[in-house]
Amino acid sequence: MAELPEEVVKKATRLTKLAREAVDPDETKAYREHRAELLTEYDFTARVREEDPTETLVLHPEEWVEGGMIRPERVTEIDRAVERQIAGPEDPDDWEHVETHNRAIVTRVREQYGETHGKNADAFADFMGNHYAKPVEEATNKERREFLSEYFVRNAWPSNDQKEIVEQSLEYVEKTVQPDDS
Repeated sequence: MAELPEEVVKKATRLTKLAREAVDPDETKAYREHRAELLTEYDFTARVREEDPTETLVLHPEEWVEGGMIRPERVTEIDRAVERQIAGPEDPDDWEHVETHNRAIVTRVREQYGETHGKNADAFADFMGNHYAKPVEEATNKERREFLSEYFVRNAWPSNDQKEIVEQSLEYVEKTVQPDDS
C-alpha cells in the first residue's frame, strides 16, 4: 500500500488552494488536472468536503471509490487518507513559528522601505497571525481583501499616509519574503 509523501500532500494542497482562488475557469481546471496527475502516480485521488466550515481537502486511495463515491466497505485502513484544511485559520499550534516568521518580514520591510510601510506590514502580520495563523506570503486574495476592507480600516488605526500606501506596502511584504524564511 503506497503511502502519500508529505511533499505530495503539500503540493496537492497548494494546487487545491490555487484552484479555489483562480478567477479563470480554465486556470481552475488546469490546477485540478495537475493535482489529479500528481496523485495518480500514487494511486490516490482528491475531494473537497465543502460542508466543513474550514473546507477540508481529503486525499485517499482510488481503490476506495466506485461510481464516483467512496464505498465504506472498501476502506480498510482509514489512516491511509490524508486531510488538510484549505479554508479558515491554519493550525494555531504553529502560531509562534508563524509570528517569528512574520515579524522577520516586518523588520525587513521597515528597514528597506521605511517606517510607514513597516507599520502597514506590522498590521498585516497581526491580521494574518491572529486571524489565520498563517505566514504573510500565504495570504489568499480573499484574505488580502478582508485585510484591506475590514481589518486595516477598523483595527490598525492607520494614518492618512498609511492609508495612501497600504496596497504598495503589501507588495513590499510579498517582495521581501525570501525562500529561506519558511
